[in-house]
Amino acid sequence: MELITKLAWALLALIHLSPAAVFFLPHLTKKLYGIDANGDLGVLITHRGALFLAIFAACVAGALDPAARRALSMVVAISVISFLWLYLRAGMPSGPLKTIALVDLVGLAPLLLVVWSAWRFGATQAV
Repeated sequence: MELITKLAWALLALIHLSPAAVFFLPHLTKKLYGIDANGDLGVLITHRGALFLAIFAACVAGALDPAARRALSMVVAISVISFLWLYLRAGMPSGPLKTIALVDLVGLAPLLLVVWSAWRFGATQAV
C-alpha cells in the first residue's frame, strides 16, 4: 500500500508542476491562461505559480515523509477542492478554467487515496 500511496503523491505533484512552472517562466501565463504576464493580473497569476510551487513541494514531501501526510493532505485537498467549488460556483466556464477543472477532477482519485491513507486508523504509526 505504501508504494501506491507514494505514487498517488507523485501524481499529485505532477498535476501541480505545470502551474508551478509559471513562477519560473512567467510567459507561460499567456499559454496556460491567456493572460499577459506583465499586467496586474499577470503578476497575481505568477504569484499563484509560487503558491503552486508550495503545493508541488507539499506533494513531494508527502511522498517522502509519512509523518507529515495528514497536514500535507489537508493543504492539497484545500487547493484542489476549493478550485473545483469556485469553478462550479462560476457556472463551469469554458476555456483554460475548464482544463484546470478537468485536471483537478482527475486529481481527485489520488487525492482521495492520500487523504484516506493519511487519516485512516493507525496511519500515524511507523510504516
